[in-house]
Amino acid sequence: MRKITEIIIHCSATKEGKDYTVADIDRWHRQRGFNGIGYHFVIYRDGSVHVGRALAEPGAHCKGHNALSIGICYIGGLSIEGKPKDTRTAVQKASLSALVEQLHEEFPQATIHGHNEFSAKACPCFDVRKELA
Repeated sequence: MRKITEIIIHCSATKEGKDYTVADIDRWHRQRGFNGIGYHFVIYRDGSVHVGRALAEPGAHCKGHNALSIGICYIGGLSIEGKPKDTRTAVQKASLSALVEQLHEEFPQATIHGHNEFSAKACPCFDVRKELA
């Protein structure tokens, strides 16, 4: 297993109320030249947690941080108008919190971050440090 020092939270940058799957994100990432989905986990709007990339593989979700991190993405992150917005459903919030807690137990040295801490983006469109760290 890889050494994990960071857990990085993302949004899919898709409009609220719209459902997308791991297969959709895999297709988008392959179209961008990745060798598959860049996130290790994806949380659907119904709160279900789905595996993307295997934990043993480095991610493709945060430039300069992929080798030592786990990437988690929730579906959403944009308003109907296409503006950054925390669109997480109550069950997405609960699932994200539970997943982060589980991963932090497995990798206690890992720190929790939003993608926006490493890139000039709004992603994941909420304050990760305030809510999850």
